[in-house]
Amino acid sequence: MIWIQFAILLVAILIGARMKGIGLGVMGMVALLLFVFVFRMQPADPPIDVMLIILSVVTTAATLQAAGGMDFLVRLAEKVLRSKPSLIVLIGPLTTFVFSVFAGTAHITYSLLPIIAEVSTKKRIRPERALSISVIASHLAVTASPISAATAALVGILGGAISLPQVVMVSIPAALVGILAGVAVCWKKGKDLDKDPVFLEKMKDPEFAKSIDTDTSGSRAPLLPGAKTSVIIFGLAVLMIVLVGAFPNLLPSFEPGHPNLAINKLGNIKMAAMIELIMLGAAAGIMLICKTSTAAVAKASLFTAGASAVISIFGVVWMSATFMQTNQGVIEAALGNMVRSAPWTFAIAIFLLSILLFSQAATTQALMPLGLSLGIVPPHLVAMFHGSNGDFVLPGYPTLLAAINFDRTGSTHIGKFLVNHSFMIPGLVAVGVAVAAGFFFAGILL
Repeated sequence: MIWIQFAILLVAILIGARMKGIGLGVMGMVALLLFVFVFRMQPADPPIDVMLIILSVVTTAATLQAAGGMDFLVRLAEKVLRSKPSLIVLIGPLTTFVFSVFAGTAHITYSLLPIIAEVSTKKRIRPERALSISVIASHLAVTASPISAATAALVGILGGAISLPQVVMVSIPAALVGILAGVAVCWKKGKDLDKDPVFLEKMKDPEFAKSIDTDTSGSRAPLLPGAKTSVIIFGLAVLMIVLVGAFPNLLPSFEPGHPNLAINKLGNIKMAAMIELIMLGAAAGIMLICKTSTAAVAKASLFTAGASAVISIFGVVWMSATFMQTNQGVIEAALGNMVRSAPWTFAIAIFLLSILLFSQAATTQALMPLGLSLGIVPPHLVAMFHGSNGDFVLPGYPTLLAAINFDRTGSTHIGKFLVNHSFMIPGLVAVGVAVAAGFFFAGILL
C-alpha cells in the first residue's frame, strides 16, 4: 500500500512541477484528498508556521522593494560587481549570497543576474561561469539566512536544542566554503568567449555586437526619497531577530501548559512568531516613515512570488507530512539501521526529496522530524541542512531560468538530456562541500 501512496505523491509533485507557479500546491491538495478519502489517512498538521513566515518576510521584502530600498541595494551591488570585472566569477556569487541572506529569499537575485551577465560579457569572460555559481550561492543563502522560513522551521523542529544563532554560526561558514568550492570548478568552465563558436557566430550581427558593448550602468531612474531609510529599517529588523534568538530571556514568558501557534508548552514565544511579528512591524515602519503605499507593495514582484510560494508549500508539505506520518513506522524500519550506522547518509535523502519539492522550507518541514525520530542528533541535522538545496537538479526553478534568459551569449543553457545543464556540476559540488563543511563546523561550534 505504501508504494501506491508514494506513487501518487510522486505523480502529484511531477505534474505540479510541470504546471509551475502554484501548481505544486494545488496538485498536493489533490493527492491529499486521495490520501484522506481513498486510503483513510489521517491528515497531519498543515505547515502554518512556515506559511506565515514566508508571508511576513516576503511582505516586508516587497515593502522594501516598493520603497526603493531594493534599487538602492542593487546599485551598491552593481558598484561592487563592476569594480573588479576580472573577478566576476568570485564576486558574483558572494554578492548574491550576501543579498539573499539579508532578504531571506533567493528571488532577490533577479535584479543582480543581468548585471553579472553584462559584466562577464564585456570582460569576455564566459557568463555561464559566474551565473551558474551565483544562482547556486543564492539558494545556499536561504539555508544560511536567519529570517528564512527554512531556518525558522529547522529551529522549531529542533525544539530549543539548538538556537537560531547557533544554526547560523554553522550554516553561513559552511555555505561559504561550499560556494568557494563551486567557484573553483567554474573558474575555467566551458570555452572562453573568444573561442566559443556560438558567441562568435552571434558577434557577426552588427546589432548584437553593438548591444553587447553598450554601457547600461548609468541608465537608471532616480532613487525614491525613502530608499535608504527603508534599508536601515529592514536591517534593524533582521538584527532584532538575531538578538532575540541569541537572548530569548529578553522576551516575555507566560504560564506553561497552554501552547498555541505563538507559544510553546513552556510558555515561551516561538521563534517563528517573533520573525512574523518583527518583520511585519518593520513593514509597517517602512510604509509609515517612507510613505510607501500598500497598493505599491501588493504590486511588487516579490509579493507575487511569495504568494505563489505559500500556496505551493501549503499543498506539497501537507501532503508529504501526511504520507510521512502515516508510514513513519515503515520508513523508520527501512532507514533506521543505515542512518544509525552512518548518520550522514540521511543528507542524501534530504537532497533527493528537495529535488522534487523545489523548496528548502518544504524539505525541512517534511524530513527533519523524521531525522529526529531516527535518532540523529540535532548538531548533525544542522550540518545536513544545506542538503535541502537540491532544487537546481531539475532546471525548472525560476532563478535558473532567469539566469539562462539573461545570458545573451547562450553559454548558460539546459542540456540535451535536461539534467546536463550549466548549474549541475557547480550545484553538486557546492552543496556537497557545504554539507561536509557543516559537519566540520557543527563539530567545533555545537
